[in-house]
Amino acid sequence: MFDFNISYAILGLARSGIAAAYKIKELGGNAYLSDIQSEEHIENAEELKKDFECEFGGHTNKLFQFEQWIVSPGIPLNIPVIQKAKQLGIPLISEIEFGYQIKSPDSKIIAVTGSNGKSTTVSLIQHILKNMGYNSILAGNIGNALTSYPVEKPGIDFIVLELSSFQLDLIDTFRPNLAILLNITPDHMDRYDSFQNYIDSKFRIFMNQTPEDTAVICLDSKPIAERQNHIKAQLLRYSLEKTPPDCEAWLNQDAIQIGVKHKLPVRDLKLRGPHNYANAMAALLAVNDLTHNLDAAMETAKTFLPLPHRLEFVAEINGIAFYNDSKATNTDSVKSALSAFDQPVRIIMGGSDKGEDFSLLTPILEKTTKKVYLTGATADKMYEIWKDELPAEKIEDFEQCIRKAFYDSVPGDIILLSPACASFDKFKNYEERGEVFKHIVNSIAREYEKE
Repeated sequence: MFDFNISYAILGLARSGIAAAYKIKELGGNAYLSDIQSEEHIENAEELKKDFECEFGGHTNKLFQFEQWIVSPGIPLNIPVIQKAKQLGIPLISEIEFGYQIKSPDSKIIAVTGSNGKSTTVSLIQHILKNMGYNSILAGNIGNALTSYPVEKPGIDFIVLELSSFQLDLIDTFRPNLAILLNITPDHMDRYDSFQNYIDSKFRIFMNQTPEDTAVICLDSKPIAERQNHIKAQLLRYSLEKTPPDCEAWLNQDAIQIGVKHKLPVRDLKLRGPHNYANAMAALLAVNDLTHNLDAAMETAKTFLPLPHRLEFVAEINGIAFYNDSKATNTDSVKSALSAFDQPVRIIMGGSDKGEDFSLLTPILEKTTKKVYLTGATADKMYEIWKDELPAEKIEDFEQCIRKAFYDSVPGDIILLSPACASFDKFKNYEERGEVFKHIVNSIAREYEKE
């Protein structure tokens, strides 16, 4: 329920902040907008100034005049203005929390978090629900912001949310009907003081759930399995390694098994790799819990296509296959990617550092790769780790790195972009990095077609 008497300040004018501002205005309230970037770097700044009172180029003391702050997930919570707001007792919430506060009570929420696999899982759930005839929206850390939809109006059956740890850090009353925690591996160590703090952040997804709600968890992730007793909701568990009675969904030879009767051969899925079979288990358990129509859900899952930049097949040139896994921005994602192939690969790695221990990849790289090609800001750091352990080469230029991997290859080889790093050293985001990779690969393909 929206209270238009509350005065709101919005910190950070990316898509979620702007969506929240316009939702507040639409509902009859007022919002004050603040961003640390200068006006010329804010998209649609002129339009925003017409519709709201704004400040650009820094967060000023005027913010302290407002009763509640909606804080962008990209803003670190240790900056001075946030610390002062906490000391003054100003409520700080995420756009997700605000959307939950105003949403119509008839809409059920399916919320998904985890270090890896979130986008694939929420997209698969949305694909299944849509094809089953439900009015379902997909929002959060993927696609459009939650408050860009008419969530305050009745008629939306399901709200499917991809949630980052940053979004969960500032929830208060948010309570999903069904929450999924896919996995927890070290990530964003540049933002959190410790791995335990990151784990605690992920577990906030269950914070307000009761036994009337459902939690879907992966038993193969040790930090989750060890803390499952902390969850108050009804548990549905899945695993690639365990079998009943420990879990409700498991891998039965080459099929996903849910309960006694339902079996989905993994060859019928277009998703590749054991990590994606786990994602499919999570999605199917969730949809079945809310719709009680597992047969239809399994049939629809077969038609789901992999998302771009996630083990995405790009092309085959002279018998050499290229895969774009630009979304692999941490070490655990790289492990999953390498596990998806039966033959050794030539892997392209490197980018901007998020504070991870890349040496954790040494055993699987030794086992699964022909050669490692290193580029970007972390290339020197990675090379020092692996120069005496496995074939590795540093190539600064991104295109030359891809071309060198191709020149070294023979028919039957696989070239995999799976960076284990963020992309901000050279690219706007992982999507741009993946698109550039595909453009370069397609250029190579055209060159060899001419020959």
